[in-house]
Amino acid sequence: MAALIVIAVIVVFALVLAARTIRIIPQARAGVVERLGRYHRTLEPGLVIVTPFIERVRPLVDLREQVVNFAPQSVITEDNVVVAIETVLYFTITEPRSATYEVANPLQAIEQLTVTTLRNVIGGLTLEKTLTARENVNTELRTVLDEATGKWGIRINRVEIKSVDPPQDIRTAMEKQMRAERDRRAAILTAEGEKQAQILTAEGAKQAAVLKAEGDKQAAVLRAEGEAKAIDTVFSAIHEGKPTRELLSYEYLQMLPQLAEGDANKVFVVPSEFAQAFGGIGEALKGRSEPAPPPPRAPGAQQDPER
Repeated sequence: MAALIVIAVIVVFALVLAARTIRIIPQARAGVVERLGRYHRTLEPGLVIVTPFIERVRPLVDLREQVVNFAPQSVITEDNVVVAIETVLYFTITEPRSATYEVANPLQAIEQLTVTTLRNVIGGLTLEKTLTARENVNTELRTVLDEATGKWGIRINRVEIKSVDPPQDIRTAMEKQMRAERDRRAAILTAEGEKQAQILTAEGAKQAAVLKAEGDKQAAVLRAEGEAKAIDTVFSAIHEGKPTRELLSYEYLQMLPQLAEGDANKVFVVPSEFAQAFGGIGEALKGRSEPAPPPPRAPGAQQDPER
């Protein structure tokens, strides 16, 4: 019985010894080994052997990129406006030894450093610049934090401002200002649209008037050319026919009734040529009704007694 107890104790001691001697380091982890209380080496991922009772492995250090969301912090801007800023930090541990021995609590140290740097940066900016220049604030925060945490074996990858919350009265005033600005832009755009519409309408009316004038001009030219050609044709025909004065007077009298046609003609003025034309026609008719005078006799001829 005593032998079994001894064997059991030896087995348990061997298992404990093996557990303290053989360690498995996961991927993306690192182990810091202390020998007799002093730093000895850094364990890489894989199977490693540690001297029991002499060497001690501290808690493993995570080498992956980590994300920390810090609670909103009250910050005063240059124009004395208190805003609550919430930040998100992305960092990676590059030196397990420095992260273990240079700083007691890395996350708390990073948080306090972020708050302090954020207040320094935002304190030199107005509220408007704080709201519109987030990229510049992020870059400046990352530069300052990366320089400060370099000795801790920590690399700051990114710093993002998640939200900027000004007081309620400031938000109300900003909303009114933005609404007024949008109304002003809308009014300007409406006025510009009406102006362009009026310009286009005027341009269209101008072009239409020009085209109409061109059309009237061409029509008048063609009409004048036609009338001139017609007059020339009539004039040529009249000259070729050699009309008598009586015929022209008669045609003139034939045109007088046509001149008097129409509802608007209330008064008909007889032209002065009417009497001359009438007289010409009368002389023509008188000349036709009178007998022709006898032809003159030759000298020395005798008159026929029967006549």
